[in-house]
Amino acid sequence: MDARVVEGTLTTAQTTVADGPSAKFLHHNNHQLGTVHQLLAGGIAGAFSKTCTAPLARLTILFQVQGMHSDVSALTKPSILREASRIVNEEGFRAFWKGNLVTIVHRLPYSAVSFYAYERYKNLLHSMMGDSFRGNASANLSVHFVGGGLAGITAASATYPLDLVRTRLAAQRSTMYYRGISHAFNTICREEGFFGLYKGLGATLLGVGPSIAISFSVYEALRSFWQSRRPNESTIMVSLVCGSLSGIASSTATFPLDLVRRRMQLEGVGGRARVYNTGLFKTFGHIVRNEGLRGLYRGILPEYYKVVPGVGIVFMTYETLKMVLSGDPSS
Repeated sequence: MDARVVEGTLTTAQTTVADGPSAKFLHHNNHQLGTVHQLLAGGIAGAFSKTCTAPLARLTILFQVQGMHSDVSALTKPSILREASRIVNEEGFRAFWKGNLVTIVHRLPYSAVSFYAYERYKNLLHSMMGDSFRGNASANLSVHFVGGGLAGITAASATYPLDLVRTRLAAQRSTMYYRGISHAFNTICREEGFFGLYKGLGATLLGVGPSIAISFSVYEALRSFWQSRRPNESTIMVSLVCGSLSGIASSTATFPLDLVRRRMQLEGVGGRARVYNTGLFKTFGHIVRNEGLRGLYRGILPEYYKVVPGVGIVFMTYETLKMVLSGDPSS
């Protein structure tokens, strides 16, 4: 997702090496953490990554919703530097982290559930496929793709209201309609009803499944390829680079869905007129008609700047915490 990218435990049977330098790497990956440690490592990794990249995440959201209530023909070419300067001048430097508290509150359970669910789904799929498929590259790729998609859908469904509140807090500019997390929850429920907390859920689930599936699949494939060529490479460095590349791939493929999700989440905020009353697919058509195909990728540049370090940091932090919490001296 926000990048909205979810990360997995990466314990796997995707490759089999009897001996040699790769054995140590596979030993790391096959070392199972306890459930509590697994959830803790996943949650901390996600929260730390989001905090590091919060300024770019807020810029992405502001660009994504730029065409909602503006004269589209009057929109200037997006400028990251110009928008960043505006935030500093009008709201102060701390405004780059506006909504970050709810981001952390959301990311801790979201990442934890994602890590845990991915491992459970992956083990279930492996058991359903049987031992005859172990070591089969295409079968393992399918397991990572399907397991990652199911894990993303599970985590997104469980924590969606927090994601919506985070978006609304981050999208506020000079007018502060919501004063904090609890005030936002109460205001949304009072003005839009309980189901107002789930606006845009369809677009989220439609996007998060492929996004996480692509992220996991690309990550696992790149990591396996890298280790087969350079088995003595640092595990942390491999995780950082492969995680960053997997983030670029998943963001490029699913960014239009993320943009639509953000706009649907902001429908009717502060009594504004509703813009998209026609459902998910007609919302796509509305944006294309009024802003062109490029409108579906409004904000993609800060998204790239965010996702490259963001996903890399998540995978790197998770691998580091996994080694620390497992107490494996060879790690």
